[in-house]
Amino acid sequence: MNSFFDKLYSNNRLAISFFAILSLFFFIGLGLVNLFDWDEINFAESAREMIESNNYLRVQINYTAFWEKPPLFFWLQVLGMKLFGVTAFAARFPNAVFGFIYLITLYFIGKKHFSAKFGLIWSLVFFGSLLPHIYFKSGIIDPVFNYFIFMSIYFMLRVIGNDSNATKLAVLSGIFSGLSVLTKGPVGFLLLGLTLLVYLIIKRFKGFPKFNTILLFFLGLLFIVCSWLSIELLQNGMDTMQKFIAYQLELFSSDVAGHAQPFYYHFVVVFFGCFPMSILALPAFRRKEEQPFDMQTWMLCLFWVVIIIFSITTTKIIHYSSMTYIPLSFLASLVLFKHLKAETTLRKWQSTVFLIIGVLLGFVFITLPLLLKNKEVIYPYMNDQFAVDSLATSTNWSGFEIIGGILFSIGIVLTYILLRRGRIINGLVINAISMGATLLIILFFILPKIEAFTQGPAIEFYEDKKGEDCYIESFGFKSYAQYHYSETPAGLRQESKDITWLLKGDIDKSVYLVSKSTNRELDDYPGFKLLYSKGGFRFYLRQP
Repeated sequence: MNSFFDKLYSNNRLAISFFAILSLFFFIGLGLVNLFDWDEINFAESAREMIESNNYLRVQINYTAFWEKPPLFFWLQVLGMKLFGVTAFAARFPNAVFGFIYLITLYFIGKKHFSAKFGLIWSLVFFGSLLPHIYFKSGIIDPVFNYFIFMSIYFMLRVIGNDSNATKLAVLSGIFSGLSVLTKGPVGFLLLGLTLLVYLIIKRFKGFPKFNTILLFFLGLLFIVCSWLSIELLQNGMDTMQKFIAYQLELFSSDVAGHAQPFYYHFVVVFFGCFPMSILALPAFRRKEEQPFDMQTWMLCLFWVVIIIFSITTTKIIHYSSMTYIPLSFLASLVLFKHLKAETTLRKWQSTVFLIIGVLLGFVFITLPLLLKNKEVIYPYMNDQFAVDSLATSTNWSGFEIIGGILFSIGIVLTYILLRRGRIINGLVINAISMGATLLIILFFILPKIEAFTQGPAIEFYEDKKGEDCYIESFGFKSYAQYHYSETPAGLRQESKDITWLLKGDIDKSVYLVSKSTNRELDDYPGFKLLYSKGGFRFYLRQP
């Protein structure tokens, strides 16, 4: 193995080929399960409606303006759907591609400023951590969004560090910042600005960028942002833009869509969800290492800006803190690289915490399928009748599903042994392979069964109505699945925007409404017939 990596360090083509093979883990089984509500289905449906309506300049949902997100990520999904059809694979394809881009980017940045070994460590740490790996198998915006923010900050830290190509780098920083805004909104620029501000305060504003550098940055930023804004304003006026800005402010000031969580929510998510890099990075939070452009300080600033901003924000969703993954992986790599150079091993407390948390996660992976196989055991402890009804959906658990947790646990023990012996690269390779293989086993043998009872009956119903001239909506709960999986053509849903009309109006075609099993309200509406109940859902029909 060591001889292979010795060749990889000096051969860029071999390195790219290695990461291309490694990134196959992101693509395998990508379309195996349906998209999940809300975000995955929401974004994929917006991309599908762009194709269906032949309007690629405006983001829509249910063929009405969707002002919550800019269009860039949807354009990437449109490309995926043009290549592979309107499928879950196509919707998740852009993130899988970006998974490969991440690996080679981290490798070559690490190689440029440290060494090829550092670059390899950085990529393996990122690949072999739980949530970062999972996100490249998803159809959400954040992996693409975070990449653009990171590249903007990376070029900016080189500008502040007086790189000889500061002029060019300032423009590139602005361009990538603009791309982040075009992907998810002004928070992309906000994270760069706050990180820069915190860094300058720490350094007492030494190295403050020159006026021409600032000007060049904003030229790059505005070139990207204004290219979209000008088209949006010309086509749709100020209305959509005002709603877009209002929604961004609402995310920070109120609990949007029931996603309120305690202040410490993101600390817990990052600590356990980013295993093992969250454990490996701990020493870098209190010890300063010498490195180019003061990258450690920049990454610490970025980490704390993200974790604090989204802890303060009222709306808390698990992927809001995902921008911490890149700086956290850098800090973990810095710690491991120091041990590699000094030929020392991890401190006993750190390797012990690594082993304990890893074994606990392995225990969860083993226990979860066993509990779902014997779900009657957990019914008495559940206070949510909808969850109980959903679990009652028939699924066949063989017991083989625990293999993923066993494999994960074995990988953790082997990695622990190798790290304790100072074999850093070998340990990271074992960890990466076991993490990738474990998540594939979960994807193939556990996730389809979970998807079957969480949303399977509803999606099955929506797909059955595909092509039927009807109205179909969710009732009493928010969902985008009915839009995506019924694939109703553009223009057919115009009346269905008004739920009152669907309930009581003079309808011109059949109306199907789907409610949760705990909601019997439709039983009291004249003209509605309960077709059947399945799992956590009830399916109703009203005919003209």
